[in-house]
Amino acid sequence: MFAWPVRVYYEDTDFGGVVYYANYLRYFERARTEWLRSLGFEQDRLRDEQGVLFVVRRVEVDYLRPARFNEPLEVSVRVVERRKASLVFEQAVRPAGGGEVLAQGRVKVACVDAERLRPAAIPPGVAVEIVDGR
Repeated sequence: MFAWPVRVYYEDTDFGGVVYYANYLRYFERARTEWLRSLGFEQDRLRDEQGVLFVVRRVEVDYLRPARFNEPLEVSVRVVERRKASLVFEQAVRPAGGGEVLAQGRVKVACVDAERLRPAAIPPGVAVEIVDGR
């Protein structure tokens, strides 16, 4: 399982100093980007060299406990399903160093042709790394 650190900034919070619910999606996105980068893939290079993009198709999130301003967090990424043109991730946000899950979700990401925005197979080299690197 891959994990990426984030810190709660003031801009991430609502009037009460609690992370605004939509910002958990940003944390999930950043962690998936860093996970892909850790496997040796940059999204702009995938677009330019392989002609594909990864786009979010579906998200389910459970908000369990609040995260607060200035709190260090850790966002985990785990591939739980891989198909020809899609991936399903399970992701969770916890306090840095462990602890109870604050938010958890499942994110389905589709691979699409960068020009037509139609489903496309995950490039073979990328698919192998995804399976081996999870």
